[in-house]
Amino acid sequence: MTEPLRIAAIGDNCVDYYSNLERYYVTGNAVDTAVNVAQQGMPCAIITSVATDAYGDEMYAEFVRQNLDITRVKRVPGKTAITYMELHGNERVHGEYEEGVMADIVFDDEDIQFAASHTLVHSAYWGMAEEALKRIKAANPAVLISYDFADRLDHERLDQLKGVVDIGFFSYDQRDEWIEKFLTERVAEGMKIAVATLGENGSVAYDGKEFYSYGIFEAQVENTIGAGDSFIAGFIAEYLRSKDITASLANGAQIAAKVIGVFGPWL
Repeated sequence: MTEPLRIAAIGDNCVDYYSNLERYYVTGNAVDTAVNVAQQGMPCAIITSVATDAYGDEMYAEFVRQNLDITRVKRVPGKTAITYMELHGNERVHGEYEEGVMADIVFDDEDIQFAASHTLVHSAYWGMAEEALKRIKAANPAVLISYDFADRLDHERLDQLKGVVDIGFFSYDQRDEWIEKFLTERVAEGMKIAVATLGENGSVAYDGKEFYSYGIFEAQVENTIGAGDSFIAGFIAEYLRSKDITASLANGAQIAAKVIGVFGPWL
């Protein structure tokens, strides 16, 4: 009997507060990816610590509303992390960041064992879960680990997570010889698939055998927040279903196009 496909997202959560609009939403890379996965009908768990303030109450309620598995969501005393933003046209401007309870986030042994029971575990550069990912991989070498390195293409974390990350996501601006060489090197070092999102130029992926690419879907841009996380959610959900890399790039592009048409990081 085939085991059901299950994804877990592990990492941070916060509120993005737009000072010039007096609007906010609950977010975080792990949160955005988990919600966008769940909205595709694939079971997804979120592993994080949520503050006990009003923002935290809203965060927790949103997890429930979005049908996330909250088995390993801890409620901890303190304030929710806040990123103060401004939106000028479609451009986001990041301001001050208050770390709140994220300053002391801990992933314990039960979190690790729970994550290791999933088909795929995702985290991101800001998720503060690198050591946890190593422990998850050690607990179950068969679990797929995906990770968003964002635009940190020369960061030491590439070495730190070598042999841990199976599907790496990177942000770049165009398909050229440099990014093809970069993706090739990542797979040579142990990744199964290396993916680069290229903004308006679509995306490209390499699996050790060939390159795959896909363009974009036209969209009315309201806010580019969540574009990367929603693309990743689309990619990993489709990849687990079909193992078709081109279809995974296409699904990621389609979901990202929908998400950037709304103010928040998911539909």
